[in-house]
Amino acid sequence: MHAQAPISRVETAAYRIPTETPEADGTFDWDATTLVLVQLEAAGRRGIGYTYNTPATAALIRDELASTLQGLDAFDIPRAQQLMQAHVRNIGRSGIAATAIAAVDVALWDLKAKLLEQPLVALLGRARSEVPVYGSGGFTNYEDAKLARQLSGWVEREGCRWVKMKVGRDRARDPVRIRAARAAIGTTGLFIDANGALDCERALELAALCSREGVTWFEEPVSSDDLAGLRHVRERSPPGLEIAAGEYSYNFDDVRRMLAAAAVDVQQVDATRCLGISGFLAAGVLCEAHHIDLSAHCAPSLHAHVGCAVQRVRHVEYFFDHVRIEQMLFDGAIRARDGVVAPDLSRPGLGLELKAADAARYQAG
Repeated sequence: MHAQAPISRVETAAYRIPTETPEADGTFDWDATTLVLVQLEAAGRRGIGYTYNTPATAALIRDELASTLQGLDAFDIPRAQQLMQAHVRNIGRSGIAATAIAAVDVALWDLKAKLLEQPLVALLGRARSEVPVYGSGGFTNYEDAKLARQLSGWVEREGCRWVKMKVGRDRARDPVRIRAARAAIGTTGLFIDANGALDCERALELAALCSREGVTWFEEPVSSDDLAGLRHVRERSPPGLEIAAGEYSYNFDDVRRMLAAAAVDVQQVDATRCLGISGFLAAGVLCEAHHIDLSAHCAPSLHAHVGCAVQRVRHVEYFFDHVRIEQMLFDGAIRARDGVVAPDLSRPGLGLELKAADAARYQAG
């Protein structure tokens, strides 16, 4: 029996980190990314969790969720999930509320592992000791030379077996950019991501080009809200081209609906959005039941542990912005080597500690 560890403190902060250069994908342009941090204290230990979303997420945690957590035993993570989800019923469980719950849930798992003086992956139980990554970026506003340097860099430095680029902004430019990427990376696996920018006709047109250029992964060819459209593209795409989506799943019901619709070949899930580590584990069970592989979306320092614990995880997205931010803000942030990430078993929990002095300059609000 463990001694009870009542949660005594809930702290939140938001950090807005400018991008190295402006970035764009098929549907959006941005010049900064905001990380929302949660820190929970119990029995003299501090757990860290985070999500990538608006600073309003921090306000929701502080103003709405903190009161449900005060005094709760830090070991009772299912109870915390139950209370938080009930509390946001009238706000709406998806969107900001889901990411707020996700950040808290991650902090709870980190805290529990630290209280037990175990790395999180040991607490979850290992299915593997390391998990492959794919380099991700290739933004639509990059010139071809910059695109080629970034993609080939992941292959040469981190040993990535696959890399991913953004498409969907310029119909005429996409074929040129895909060919430039292929020339830069040789036989390395090439993925593309339209971020839901296309309709079914344009998606299938691009899928035909993908087949000729050896592209094996087409992410969000159409909106993830259009499950019938995703299935239409999936059923009519050339053999060898997998359709992936699911990064905007905010709960396991979203995952269940996507899988039940036979909309994807590979299901994506993001623990910073889909109710945290608890939600990711639940999504993993759903994927096992549907015999579909799961790919972890972004936040590699967070997903390295749970990615090693879930049976059907295929890989983790080694996203350019998040790798950079996690290295800037956290001591112990994960780095890929030889195409994989592996949790540091010498550090408890997620193995992360906030670089408070470095982070302070980016604090928002």
